Amino acid sequence: MSASIARATVRAVSKRKLLATRAALTLTPAAVNKIKHLLQNKPDYIGLKVGVRTRGCNGLSYTLDYTKEKGKADEEVVQDGVRVFIEKKAQLTLLGTEMDYVENKLSSEFVFNNPNIKGTCGCGESFNI
Repeated sequence: MSASIARATVRAVSKRKLLATRAALTLTPAAVNKIKHLLQNKPDYIGLKVGVRTRGCNGLSYTLDYTKEKGKADEEVVQDGVRVFIEKKAQLTLLGTEMDYVENKLSSEFVFNNPNIKGTCGCGESFNI
């Protein structure tokens, strides 16, 4: 069983052209560093798994969990020595998305900058495509 590790915020990205990449998801250096930090004392886990769950006032929200193995239908993203697995249900919602890690005085969280989002709720925790 996996344990939930962090909050995630969604941002709709408009008027920003993202370059096509080979990976379904790209990670910023801050996200790579945070994932490495989260996994450094957890030798049983091979990476993080990103999924989507129906919840919130706008439909969907992202989930982040530790994972010990790659699922049969998971998409694997390897960047700078970090492995992130995308559940099948989340793959189409994440195409072209950038995963960042942001810290400020009040919070620290992973942020998904997603150009596919049509709308988000006021708090930024749920979205629709």
